[in-house]
Amino acid sequence: MSFSVTNPVWKLSAAIALAMAVGCSTPSPRSQGQAATLSPAPQAPVAPQPEPQAAPVATPFDQAVEQAASALFASVAADKTKGGRIVVIDPLIDGVTGEQTQATRQMQAKLTQIARERFPEFDVQAFSVENLRRKPLVLVGTFTGIDGKGATKGAREAYRICLALADLDSRQLVGKGTARSKMEGVDATPLAYFRDSPAWALDGVTEGYIKTCQGSRIGDPMDPFYVARIVSAASVQRAIDSYNAGRYREALDHYSVAMQAAAGDELRILNGVFLTNMRLGRKDASELVFKRIVDFGLERKRMAVRFLFKPGSTAFANDPLFGKSYPAWLNEVASQTAKRNACLEIVGHTSRSGPEAINERISVLRAESIKQKLEGSQPSLRTRTIANGVGSRENLVGTGRDDASDALDRRVVFKVIDCTAAA
Repeated sequence: MSFSVTNPVWKLSAAIALAMAVGCSTPSPRSQGQAATLSPAPQAPVAPQPEPQAAPVATPFDQAVEQAASALFASVAADKTKGGRIVVIDPLIDGVTGEQTQATRQMQAKLTQIARERFPEFDVQAFSVENLRRKPLVLVGTFTGIDGKGATKGAREAYRICLALADLDSRQLVGKGTARSKMEGVDATPLAYFRDSPAWALDGVTEGYIKTCQGSRIGDPMDPFYVARIVSAASVQRAIDSYNAGRYREALDHYSVAMQAAAGDELRILNGVFLTNMRLGRKDASELVFKRIVDFGLERKRMAVRFLFKPGSTAFANDPLFGKSYPAWLNEVASQTAKRNACLEIVGHTSRSGPEAINERISVLRAESIKQKLEGSQPSLRTRTIANGVGSRENLVGTGRDDASDALDRRVVFKVIDCTAAA
């Protein structure tokens, strides 16, 4: 299990996370050479080693999106006699956090425009249950911050764009496009639903989405779990769109449909039901859903819960949406952890801004603060929790902007550990 607590420095807006970074670049080519032997027979000529490929050049955001989109659509052997193959875009996401952002939304609009203006053989339609039943091409894509070596760690210097087209009928990838974008002018702020969600974890559908795009090649199969849940994903997306637009009653209705389709075991659905009930003033209902969220995290041994701290302090900030709920959230986490006799390591994180020595100290203090609050609620946890801090060494976003876009870097992570380590 992992729970996360944000430590925002800008506008105190955050959500916390624990995620695994996955690369988007294709695997490096294998060596074609043959090892020499001691046989007296003539040796076969050794095939030349491929030249090391230079890292792709990062270009301005709009140019990079157009480059990736053009490569994607041009790579598909489209049958123009069919009068236009239907394409639906499952909204693009951050390749590490799985969140939809202002940047990924702009990318989707640009992709739709390029397809309609330059590739008329593709008919872009809405990502809906009705259109998915027509077995269309499904476009997925990730937008991921990377360092100078292309890794999702350290100081991010560019964004990697990964786009893939998959045939929902054959369940294989039929097109691919990649590019790198400069960071200037990119707004990576999460959209409202992702910004507000009280808990975070990469669910199986999101992980399957990322696997379908990143590290894949034309001809590879789509991730089977992603395919199995793509219809319910369309219902979830409809609910997210309604929430982002402030239509909370409508969003709750869509989340209810999605919960039935997905058997209610996706965190993003539970988050949505919680959020819409909160927005509609249904406190009792939202508290019941939060119990399910905590249970979800404990069962899967990884989850994140959103808290806001004052800058440079261990005190909670005045969160107008959730601030009054913090004590109840902590009590619920402590209560369910105690019932399960779980032991926790609490690890603090910070963003890259500021001296690293100070970052590490702040991360430790906040981890200790949360530890004390949990133990105050459940004294039995005093011998089953330890606190540590890692500063900015394990950033997920890594831009160091100290705003809503890198809120996931400011967190406290709760991990289930062997109880002998906490003794």
